[in-house]
Amino acid sequence: MDNATADMGAVATSLAAIAAGAAISAAAPAGSRSIGSSETDLTRCISIASGGRTWLERTLWGLRDQEGGRIGAEIANADGSHDLGPLQINSWWIPKLAAVTRTPPQHVRWWLIHDPCFNVNSARWIFLGGLAVTHDYWKAIGAYHSPLERRQQRYTASVASKLSRRFGRNIFAVRSRRVTPAAASREESARRPSAYFPAKGALEIF
Repeated sequence: MDNATADMGAVATSLAAIAAGAAISAAAPAGSRSIGSSETDLTRCISIASGGRTWLERTLWGLRDQEGGRIGAEIANADGSHDLGPLQINSWWIPKLAAVTRTPPQHVRWWLIHDPCFNVNSARWIFLGGLAVTHDYWKAIGAYHSPLERRQQRYTASVASKLSRRFGRNIFAVRSRRVTPAAASREESARRPSAYFPAKGALEIF
């Protein structure tokens, strides 16, 4: 079994479990308690989503530190959209995520706001999709924030600062092997973005 196939199975399994836990909550009335509410919950979700790849785990933390969101967050933007949950996924992504997961948009929105693992896995899918298109680690970081290059440059500089603050300057060093952003880009861009989100049917529980 190749890495991409193994990853697809692992992600499908983990998100199916998330869906199973969220099924009742997703249909709950507004104001219901979030699925997890602490930094510990978020740490667990980021660890699971990274799949053992230190550079990806650190990337997700860099995005989270930059976005500064929290479980239950729903922040309004001037353009009418909202930034949702810990990694502040813009509501613009809801139709795309709903299509990929074959899940009603209102359930996707609820999960993005209240379920930290769904939020983190969505952030990973968005970032890795950008990496597959750009073949460049820092461009994918910028694309997570905006399609506009001028905004991407400011964002990547800020994320780099957040990464250095949390992990030190040599943020991609792992034991004796150093995984650079360029190497990470080559490795991950060879995989289809769909490998990082559930296969069709994984969330078909409604």
